[in-house]
Amino acid sequence: MKTSPRLSLNNGVLIDQLGFGLYKVPAADASSLVAMALGTGYRHFDTAAMYGNETGVARGLSSAVDSDGGSGGSGESAPGLRREDVFITTKVWNDDQGYDATLRAFDTSMVNLGLDYVDMYLIHWPCARRGLFSETYRALESLYREGKVRAIGVCNFLPAHLDRLLETAEVVPAVNQIELHPWLQQAELREKHSGLGIRTEAWSPLGRGQVLADPVVVALAAEHGRTPAQVILRWHVQLGNIAIPKASAEARIRENLDIFGFELSDRDMAAVAELDRGQRTGSHPDNVN
Repeated sequence: MKTSPRLSLNNGVLIDQLGFGLYKVPAADASSLVAMALGTGYRHFDTAAMYGNETGVARGLSSAVDSDGGSGGSGESAPGLRREDVFITTKVWNDDQGYDATLRAFDTSMVNLGLDYVDMYLIHWPCARRGLFSETYRALESLYREGKVRAIGVCNFLPAHLDRLLETAEVVPAVNQIELHPWLQQAELREKHSGLGIRTEAWSPLGRGQVLADPVVVALAAEHGRTPAQVILRWHVQLGNIAIPKASAEARIRENLDIFGFELSDRDMAAVAELDRGQRTGSHPDNVN
């Protein structure tokens, strides 16, 4: 069974470089998709309170992972799978920012996920005009010190947001999860992360499918005998990004994970670098409050 290589976060915790994204996946579908992905070899799952599917993720996990560490009811698809073999990320939503509200939101997510701890807890958006993200992050630090989360971080933070956060933060974020794909490469922000020891994690790593038809990507896929999605995900991996593509069909789920048997050349990487146009498929962080 193929699995993703792991990267070390700034606190030594290991995270699968290729994960399974659950944005806009209904709770009813999340259960079967998580179970399918586990059987395929995925071990890293990214959900959020706002997605409304934490309970579905819990059902998918329980079908393959037993609470006492053994394999669960459908463990034949992922034999011997233990809780520590999977990496679960969830996020605090904008309405729950603030110290006490974040702690309450975390408790709700824990109940929904049916877990004793989560591997990573993130602030979903900075919501800078509300001025609460530093206080929210202080709650994450408390959860981290108590051992309820193994790593903490942020999403959609721009350089200025990171600077403000680090004025008071005691724990440097492990990741900043941002929109990142060939049409929006965020070089300045990635460089900032590198200097601070923050891992870059890409949401919408395929540009919500829009980048798949880019002629350069299509040509590279033909040259390597791969799909456009595999070329883009391989590009992410070679940049050192963590990527969390979403898929709902078994063939695509398998295809997205099957990217570790080929490499893009320096010329290929340079060709993809030329595609950057600063084009977002989602919201700009300054517009989310």
